[in-house]
Amino acid sequence: MNLAIEEVDKNNHSETILIIDDSPTNIEVLSTTLTNAGYQVLAERNGINGIEKVKNNPPDLILLDVMMPKLDGFETCRLLQTDLSTRDIPIIFITSLSEIEEKIKGLTLGAVDYILKPFQQEEVLVRVKLHLKMRRLNLELDEQKQQLEKRVQERTAELSLTLEQLKKTQLQLIQSEKISSLGQVVTGIAHEVNNPIGLISTNLYYASNYVEELVKLIHLYQKKFPYPGSDIEEKIEAMDLVHILKDVPKLISSMKVGTDSIRSTMQSLQNFSRADGERKKAVDIHEGLEVTLMILQHRLKAKPKRPAIQVIKEYGNLPKIECYPGQLNQVFMNLLINAIESLDESIFVEENAKIIYPQIRITTSIDKQQVTIRIANNGIEIKDLAPNQIFQPFFSLQPQETGNGLGLSISYQIITENHGGTLQYISLSGEGTEFLIQIPPS
Repeated sequence: MNLAIEEVDKNNHSETILIIDDSPTNIEVLSTTLTNAGYQVLAERNGINGIEKVKNNPPDLILLDVMMPKLDGFETCRLLQTDLSTRDIPIIFITSLSEIEEKIKGLTLGAVDYILKPFQQEEVLVRVKLHLKMRRLNLELDEQKQQLEKRVQERTAELSLTLEQLKKTQLQLIQSEKISSLGQVVTGIAHEVNNPIGLISTNLYYASNYVEELVKLIHLYQKKFPYPGSDIEEKIEAMDLVHILKDVPKLISSMKVGTDSIRSTMQSLQNFSRADGERKKAVDIHEGLEVTLMILQHRLKAKPKRPAIQVIKEYGNLPKIECYPGQLNQVFMNLLINAIESLDESIFVEENAKIIYPQIRITTSIDKQQVTIRIANNGIEIKDLAPNQIFQPFFSLQPQETGNGLGLSISYQIITENHGGTLQYISLSGEGTEFLIQIPPS
């Protein structure tokens, strides 16, 4: 007995053991043995007080008598095992019962072992030491499990962040490739168009001079020979020479305006699709809006199921704004396309003998803190969206075949990350929807 006690003493245990037994003698014997072995010992005389003690001051191990009045050991064990806060504390039954059925019942209820009366102190200490060691190992295992779960959560968070960054990188690559491809296409078209347009424009200059000289010559002939003869007079009347002499210069001037317009359009397309450098540029954002509207002009025209879309411009007096113009034009394009598609899905009918026309309203303004651009439409009002859900990658309200759900996500990234601004989606109650762009003026 002394050897066992000395062996336990050397471990210098600080574990607490609770004895629940209605016998003062049993409590005294067990308490003395365990205290001498270096354990902290608590004691209660009945199951009800024992349960209360466990909840208020949880021990590391419970020695529980089976036969007690009011609340026996089996019921006390059952109640402790059904409580999440106490179920992990090991319970060793102390009993004089030796029937196998009683042991099985106790183990089934959750006890870890039995100690038979009368006590053998060496046996008590060995069993206590064993189950306390198992408890320490279980606690260490739980702690390692929690640490592992924490590392898994941290790693999962890192992977989620990496995945989010990967998505953003993919969007940037898609955007860059889109702009680059558009720029290459526009540059090629511009080269093919500018050469013949330049040739036509140059020839129109000379043709205008030649026609002007010919008109002067005809007027001179008419002055010198007012009576050229019946054949010529009939021909002059049949061809309506007076009208031709007035109309030919107008025709040439009109063709000159047309060629200049084509040149301007091609230059605008090149400006729209030009890749941005590393630094921001001071530009007139109204020009970007106008070029974008020009490119989308064909989509604003009337369709069998809707009238032509009216574009209402309420431009403020804006200075040139520091931005990435190519990227900002891409945002304008995406938001205007979204507005057009919303209007395409809407139904416009007469209301009180007045036709309701589809509209896009573009408003710009500036204050000391920010430049504000509003692009609103009176189409379908979209409700029940979570904040910023519409800006998530691959989220789309349109049929899958009409888009890939990247336009608004790319736009959000351009405004918030590249320009340090905000992009909001606002559902206008009964009046459609609006996208609100706000960026610093410099």
